Amino acid sequence: MAHSFSYTHYDLDMQRSGMVIEITLSAVANVRLMSHANFDLFRNARQHKFIGGVAKQSPIRLKIPQSGHWHVVVDMEGLPGKAESSIKLVPQAPQKPAPRFGAA
Repeated sequence: MAHSFSYTHYDLDMQRSGMVIEITLSAVANVRLMSHANFDLFRNARQHKFIGGVAKQSPIRLKIPQSGHWHVVVDMEGLPGKAESSIKLVPQAPQKPAPRFGAA
C-alpha cells in the first residue's frame, strides 16, 4: 500500500554520526530524517520512526544520530499547499582537543 500524498525523497546514502543536514523549504512542510529501515516502512505506509516533524521555519538542521544509511523526506501530509525543498550537508568544524593541565 502506498501513501495517498506525494513527497520528495532524498537518499543520503551512508553518513557518519553527528553529520548535520540542512533542509531549506519554501513553505511549512513535514520533514522526516529516517534510517533506511524506517524509510522502507514509511514507503509502505507502515508505522515508522523519524527525527523532525512540522518545519515552521527554514532552513532547519537535523543531526544524524548514528552512522548508517539515511533518508530525508519532505511532505505535505495534513498541510495545505506545496513546498519546494533542497538539502545540503553542513560541514562540522573540527573538534578542538580539550586543554590538558599537568600537575604542578
